[in-house]
Amino acid sequence: MWRTISGAAVLGTALLVGSSAWAQEAAVRIGFVNTDRMLREADPAKTAQTKLEQEFSRREKEIDDAGAALKTASERFERESPTMSESQRVTRQRQLMDQDREFQRKRREFQEDLNARKQEELQHILDRANRVVKQVAEAEKYDVILQEAVYINPRLDITDKVLKALNASK
Repeated sequence: MWRTISGAAVLGTALLVGSSAWAQEAAVRIGFVNTDRMLREADPAKTAQTKLEQEFSRREKEIDDAGAALKTASERFERESPTMSESQRVTRQRQLMDQDREFQRKRREFQEDLNARKQEELQHILDRANRVVKQVAEAEKYDVILQEAVYINPRLDITDKVLKALNASK
């Protein structure tokens, strides 16, 4: 009888120790990084935004000026058209249409160039941020870092740590 009890005790102890070790090994550290917040608040993102604004401000002003000139010419045509001859009216309409087409083309090219540069800068920032996230995860022994989720408990959010590390790494 003692043999059965001591065997059961040894087996129970082994199961307890084994399950305790398994539980410790199975504990997974999970973290979450809010990518949108990181792209809004990180110094490299702010620097990139300023850089883009400086790079494209002159072209944007030129397009705004061209739009204002087109509007002014159109308004002047509307005022003066009743007193114009038919051939003058047709000629001015063609000029306005050509001017509008050129304005639309320049605006479209500007928007395409701006979007392409934004994507380049965004990709550069995301690559850098992902390296920092990986460094934080390895340093603090995280098993998984999520960047998108429907719901995250705020205690899992490591965005502040990542922002601090990202802002510190120049």
